[in-house]
Amino acid sequence: MKHPELTPKIANAVIAAAGSGTRTGFNKLFAPIGEDAVPLLAVTLQAFERCALIRNIIVVTRSERIADVDEIRKMYGITKITHILTGGDTRAESVQAGLHELAADTDIAVIHDGARPLVTSKLISSVVLDAVTHGAAIAAVPVTDTVKHVMNGSVRRTVPRRTLYCAQTPQAFEPGLLKAALHSALEKGLDLTDDAEAAEVLGFPVKITEGERTNIKVTYPEDLIFAEAFLERLAYER
Repeated sequence: MKHPELTPKIANAVIAAAGSGTRTGFNKLFAPIGEDAVPLLAVTLQAFERCALIRNIIVVTRSERIADVDEIRKMYGITKITHILTGGDTRAESVQAGLHELAADTDIAVIHDGARPLVTSKLISSVVLDAVTHGAAIAAVPVTDTVKHVMNGSVRRTVPRRTLYCAQTPQAFEPGLLKAALHSALEKGLDLTDDAEAAEVLGFPVKITEGERTNIKVTYPEDLIFAEAFLERLAYER
């Protein structure tokens, strides 16, 4: 069903792919996954390539990886990529660099972690549609584990989880809002873990879009095993 408010809207994506892989011990973004040994970043980019609501893609990566990303673009037919940029020292600086290259007619800026290869085009679309309506939206899933507040290695209390969510990407915003929020956060020296936090600091409400449990961020080596298993299952079901 066509969303009437989206028809004149233009959504462009910034893929944050400037991580160094310190926790995995190698650069996970270029790790081969699945039966076809496709680079993890290529799988992520293919989801955005398939999403009809995304017009252009900007990839922000490390300077020494620009040629590798360009090779992925050519080899896997990622036609929507318009820029491959060098990122900053922090994630916020990298996203900010991507935002500076957005086309002037961009209505919605979509930010996504390159290390979340299992994102679906359906989820991307859902977040974009919510951002069109609310100005800012993020994918997130309810916390299911019991959460403990710990200090000095001991439990201080159990945190009620009924209002707790685990944030994911994609996260989508009106470009002016996100640019102002990130600029303010960087000026204040805030250590941001996601882009929505910058909007929250400004007091701007962020809509929660129901995320997907499979939309994991590959952070540790065992996460690659899960991602590969899920991709192989999808290939089998097709």
